[in-house]
Amino acid sequence: MTQSWLRIGDVAERARVSVDTIRYYEKRKLLPLSPRSEGGFRLFAVETIERVRFIKQAQEMGFSLDEIGTLLTGGGVVACGQMRDLLQSKLEEITERMKALRAFKRTLSRHLQACDDELARKIDHAARREVKK
Repeated sequence: MTQSWLRIGDVAERARVSVDTIRYYEKRKLLPLSPRSEGGFRLFAVETIERVRFIKQAQEMGFSLDEIGTLLTGGGVVACGQMRDLLQSKLEEITERMKALRAFKRTLSRHLQACDDELARKIDHAARREVKK
């Protein structure tokens, strides 16, 4: 089976990031070194798309690029221990953020209900005035 290669623009488009993002991830060594075509273009394996998506999602979840690098680095008991500690810490952080989000959702729901109640009173009051005329 032959390897399917993509140019940097194709990877960026499919992963929904900019070409500069791909270059930056390469510079940070979050992506494996890419071979070059005869014309000098970077060539990326199709799997790179999923790796870039993972990096972006991890960033959106609050992981730093250094932490993501740790997650992407395999091998060894020491690395696995560091990864375990990092993952445990992030899971606790996410749990706390989810609690805060649920509490804020309840607050927003109360405010929305208060607005709905106020609008209903105003509309009801205006409708009663129209009937009296």
